[in-house]
Amino acid sequence: MGKAKAPRRLADNEARAVLRTIRVSPQKLNLVAAMIRGKKVGTALADLEFSRKRIAGTVLKTLESAIANAENNHDLDVDALIVAEAYVGKSIVMKRFHARGRGRASRIEKPFAHLTIVVREVEEKEAA
Repeated sequence: MGKAKAPRRLADNEARAVLRTIRVSPQKLNLVAAMIRGKKVGTALADLEFSRKRIAGTVLKTLESAIANAENNHDLDVDALIVAEAYVGKSIVMKRFHARGRGRASRIEKPFAHLTIVVREVEEKEAA
């Protein structure tokens, strides 16, 4: 028998992609996520393509995955998609030690982050 299928967390006109354990600090990743938040997907793809941030390529792949999920899994129109949400979460932090002068050591923290991108299909406003 098994248990019943869990209800869908997103609305019917939304799709998402999640990328976990990215080797970048959440603060730096949030700068790139804020750059695409609320934009049409075509504009967001162009912004990420020409961004000089190192992590922009990874965010671009995640956005493309969200678009592909919307098109293939949920039958949404790609031309009418916007980036509804792009949020960043903290993950693990690797701790390493760096040798310093006079027999001391200092801690190096190497943070990881999670990225979630939600795209939503919106109706085009009719020209009257």
